Amino acid sequence: MGLCGENKISGGKVLYTKSRRVRSRVATALRMAANSLHHAKNYLGEFFRRITRKLGKPQGITATAHKLARIVYHLLSTKEAYNETVFHRCDEEVLRRAQFRLRRQAAQLGFQVIPCGQKSQTP
Repeated sequence: MGLCGENKISGGKVLYTKSRRVRSRVATALRMAANSLHHAKNYLGEFFRRITRKLGKPQGITATAHKLARIVYHLLSTKEAYNETVFHRCDEEVLRRAQFRLRRQAAQLGFQVIPCGQKSQTP
């Protein structure tokens, strides 16, 4: 489908790592689905936004379409129903990392983050 990188290596040196240009209707549909995840408030939406910040919009769309293709392949090959509990664990991990990042940035600036509902121990 042309959604994964094709590494051209010669003599141990990587010459290029772009995805192949193919005309696949499935790849086009997956890219359209990936592009629609921009405002989604779930794991796949967060993945799309994170990858897009790192790589840019075209590569983010392709990477998210590749992830969607792997999910669809898993569902078809194992004949299991779609189960989103795996993504709930990933959402919790994203939240935990965001809290850790916020605490670290606050400590670097000389502040302390106290979660709501807890009182400060300092006078």
